[in-house]
Amino acid sequence: MYKLVIQGGKPLKGTIKASGSKNSSLPILFASILADNPITLNNTPQLSDISTTLRLLMSMGADFILESNSSLFVDSSKLNNLVADYNLVKTMRASILVLGPMLTKYGEAKVSLPGGCAIGTRPVNLHLKALEELGASIRVENGYIYAKTDGLIGANIHFDQVTVTATENVIMAATLAKGTSIINNAAQEPEISDLCCFLNKMGAKISGIDTSIITVEGVPQLNGVEYSVCSDRIEVATYLVAAAITGGSITVKNANPQAMRSVLGKLIEIGADIKTENQSISLNMKGKRPKAVSIKTGTYPNFPTDMQAQFTALNTIADGHSSITENIFENRFMHIPELMRMGADLTLEGNTVVCKGVKSLTGAHLMATDLRASASLVLAGLAAKGTTTIERVYHLDRGYETIEEKLKSLGADIERVQD
Repeated sequence: MYKLVIQGGKPLKGTIKASGSKNSSLPILFASILADNPITLNNTPQLSDISTTLRLLMSMGADFILESNSSLFVDSSKLNNLVADYNLVKTMRASILVLGPMLTKYGEAKVSLPGGCAIGTRPVNLHLKALEELGASIRVENGYIYAKTDGLIGANIHFDQVTVTATENVIMAATLAKGTSIINNAAQEPEISDLCCFLNKMGAKISGIDTSIITVEGVPQLNGVEYSVCSDRIEVATYLVAAAITGGSITVKNANPQAMRSVLGKLIEIGADIKTENQSISLNMKGKRPKAVSIKTGTYPNFPTDMQAQFTALNTIADGHSSITENIFENRFMHIPELMRMGADLTLEGNTVVCKGVKSLTGAHLMATDLRASASLVLAGLAAKGTTTIERVYHLDRGYETIEEKLKSLGADIERVQD
């Protein structure tokens, strides 16, 4: 098992290129099931979640070729095993996205209830209720979802709460349904828009993209295409915070500033000088200590829950008091005890962390618990005095491509070592 060893206190400086979005790549790979011929997907990141998705598709009869470092040729057009097994699904909650495509194309699916990071409950009832409204017969037994249909029929779907993966599942299921489906209270994340654009390029008829009401007119078939996924806005934001917490100055290429307005607004509040161009974002702290900034997570376009832990780390060394309120997941504060071991002054009150900024953190031996918590510990280690060692960094590999190499290129003293 690997761990990261960081010698902190070095301002990050330089330019890096962001990878493609994990949260776009995963649903698009599952959407390849809908196509009658292969797809080529460009700008895909090399992540463990991508590898898990490809293994899951292969177990069902798909083939793939890694054509270059970021280009995938995927043929999921003729599956011969309509079962998503527990042994693969348990490691990644996004694997539930296999359900809608399999059901609408093949009329049946057996999918294990998903797993993933331990940051809160992720009920699938919203997925199942919406698919039943489209005409599916569904039962859950022995940890598996059994779904069948003689043909999905377009329907008017209303989500009681905003949900990203259920929105994606229903969009994919509706593309081959008979008639028109209207999805109300749909999630509006940029990754959903990316999925819709991919499906439309395949021949789907989806409108209302970037809004909370998405209309899908069913079509008889979808075709394979070549497509490039959008950049990973969470990765971009994480590196910007890494520069801010170390008092550095960096530029991130292959970034979409329009998708990151809430995060960039908070970075400006802490005192960062932000400059944006069409496909790049630059941050310069000019060696200044950041100012404390309070945040409340919410659904897009509000502040993303996937950046809560990183901003918590930033606030630990900021000037002033702040509060960090988590409104999406009930157990997304597992990084708090680890940050406190580094000298952070944090108090957890329900779903809010009250933070009193300290002038500096000290290196410590830390344990990563989930993907974004792992990132926050790396950021804290970059800013801390002395040596920080982070165990269980396999969590990082789910969402950050070659993170230590990118940080090294910016001047960080960070090494991945094996126990």
